[in-house]
Amino acid sequence: MLKDMTPSLRSVFETAGLDAMVFLDLANLRYLCGFTGTDGALVVTRERTCFLTDSRYTTQARQQVLADGVREYAEKVAGIVALLKECGARRIGFEAETTSFAMVGRFKEKGLPEWQWHPLAKELLPLRGRKHADEIAAILEATRISAAAFEDILPLLRPGAVEREVALELEFAMKRLGGEEKAFDFIVASGTRGAMPHGIASAKPIETGDLVTLDFGTRFKGYHSDETVTVAVGEVKPELRKIFDTVLEAHDRAISEIRPGVALKDIDATARRYIDRQGYGSYFGHGLGHGVGLEVHEFPTVSPRSETVAEEGMVFTVEPGIYIPDLGGVRIEDMMQVTADGCRPLTRIAKDFRTLPV
Repeated sequence: MLKDMTPSLRSVFETAGLDAMVFLDLANLRYLCGFTGTDGALVVTRERTCFLTDSRYTTQARQQVLADGVREYAEKVAGIVALLKECGARRIGFEAETTSFAMVGRFKEKGLPEWQWHPLAKELLPLRGRKHADEIAAILEATRISAAAFEDILPLLRPGAVEREVALELEFAMKRLGGEEKAFDFIVASGTRGAMPHGIASAKPIETGDLVTLDFGTRFKGYHSDETVTVAVGEVKPELRKIFDTVLEAHDRAISEIRPGVALKDIDATARRYIDRQGYGSYFGHGLGHGVGLEVHEFPTVSPRSETVAEEGMVFTVEPGIYIPDLGGVRIEDMMQVTADGCRPLTRIAKDFRTLPV
């Protein structure tokens, strides 16, 4: 991957006036050079790239990593600093969002006094923003596994089932079907707990008349799925059905706006305006969506504060919700890929209103 990304990295070199960049973030390491271990560093200069790690991962790195060289260090900071001295670097960029203050302090302490350390934040955000074909294929397999696992556990969604047990069975099903790991702690929120946007599965039993929101995903070849389904267990109150229909319409309207060149804040506004017109604006407090890839939450953000425009190859969620205390809530979420002339869903589960038998 790194050799394919060199042109975009070089643009960061030019705009920031850098001699070198140090990458430590594990998702960036995997994306840029293929490393899947848990500790390492990638140093990129204008002329060459070098991956560094400790003795635990040297053999793995030499098999996996796409870089001009692989080095082993006894101590991480000292190894990186020694390489930067060899390269003659003076102005060095680092990942401001994920490199700790303490780590930068150690770099400054061991490095040369004339070195300038340049924090990179917005400059690196688009690095993984546009997914290539192999990434889309991995995401599609993750969504296939998630959908199949959901169908496997659907018969468990009955009165008396405990949220926590449903979440556990869903995790087991994903792993049986080939998922590497759950993408995050699953949300299973039934009844009035549905008013909690991040209602992690609890010891509450599901009851007749509950709406149940399940937010779940898995990881395949490092790439994540993220999907939310809300279903009814038996007949629900008319207002809960109205909330569901409102969220689904907002979801569909937002998706209809996705295409290259459209501001992501405008896609958010499409869903938000519709929910507000139905009288539920104060009950939708979070952004409409987020990017998904090697991390389950990554660039771009789809929210009123987004400064990003949709580009072909971007993957992000559309997940409007309404959450009313003491009543319940609904969230409906799909992952969308921006295409040349619009978008396509990557998630598989139908989002129409579904009433499960009791």
